[in-house]
Amino acid sequence: MFELKKEACLEALNKALALAILLATVCIPLTSGKAFAQKNKVAQRAVTPRGDLLPEEKEAIKVFQKCSPSVVYITTLTLSQNIFSRNVFEIPKGTGSGFIWDTNGHIVTNFHVVENSNKIEVTLHGGAKMNADIVGVAPDKDIAVLKISALLTTLKLIDIGDANSLLVGQKVYAIGNPFGLDSTMTSGIVSALGREIVSMTGRPIQGAIQTDAAINPGNSGGPLLDSAGRLIGINTAIYSPSGASSGIGFALPVEIVNRVVTELIVNGRIIRPGIGVSIAADDINARLGIEGVLITRVFPETPAHSAKLRETIQRGSELILGDIIVSVDGKAIHKANDLYNIFDNARVGDVVKLGILRGKKTLFIQLRLEDIH
Repeated sequence: MFELKKEACLEALNKALALAILLATVCIPLTSGKAFAQKNKVAQRAVTPRGDLLPEEKEAIKVFQKCSPSVVYITTLTLSQNIFSRNVFEIPKGTGSGFIWDTNGHIVTNFHVVENSNKIEVTLHGGAKMNADIVGVAPDKDIAVLKISALLTTLKLIDIGDANSLLVGQKVYAIGNPFGLDSTMTSGIVSALGREIVSMTGRPIQGAIQTDAAINPGNSGGPLLDSAGRLIGINTAIYSPSGASSGIGFALPVEIVNRVVTELIVNGRIIRPGIGVSIAADDINARLGIEGVLITRVFPETPAHSAKLRETIQRGSELILGDIIVSVDGKAIHKANDLYNIFDNARVGDVVKLGILRGKKTLFIQLRLEDIH
């Protein structure tokens, strides 16, 4: 009987020991973890007051808040056809920027942003999307005017500035949608003035503003602003082997924009003063040893036709050269751009005096510039 009691006591002792080990396994880590957390408690760091913003920061913020509601995001679509089903559907073609011109819903952007598009969608600052129609384009100046239907109260305008008074070193801001990232602002300075860039049609655009403000694909058509938040140009081109910003961007000056946009809204096209001729490319003039611009064709019912200017004629294997324009109002003409630049700054109705080389003779002929379609 003693043996039985002894065995019962040992069994009870073993159970008690097992229970103690189990409790130690469960409780010790919990107690140790709690003690560790209390001992090593980490609080969030307090915020250090920064003080007032710098004057240049306040300026940038003010410009952005004032002008960003006027900047729009432009998406263009084109039509494509499934080669199997023959179904026609729309696909995205490209994106760009633009800005509200007036309370009638006119939007200004670059021509290359909307070129060859079948549909144009404009997203306003608040996120509203609407279709846009093309009012008119000026490919030679890389400018296009669109029109949307929107409540007048939702349209905020940018003040018009003056690019003629700009100085190298002035602060400038660009707002646009680079790489589809809407409402993006970059800043820089006016790096140079009076640059000449080439439009998509090969025509020169004079007076371009060069800036080091970061301008990337998608910024095209967006505004370039001065430190007062005034429009001084349209961001239109970058100089970059990689296609991304390299610190050299160009903007069309606001004086050109104001004149061209007004004409497009009123007439739907640019009124182009001219004399009614086609001229040879510079490389052809150089190959022929011509110092000036060769007239290749004279169009009927134009000032050039009335003045009996001569065009170039091909007779069999013989090339009979036409008149060569060597000056306009006393200004020497060495290449095609010289002639384009003079006519760009003229108006319909102006009278010009052409210096013409005909054979070995130099003639001076007065012509009145007309609207050449």
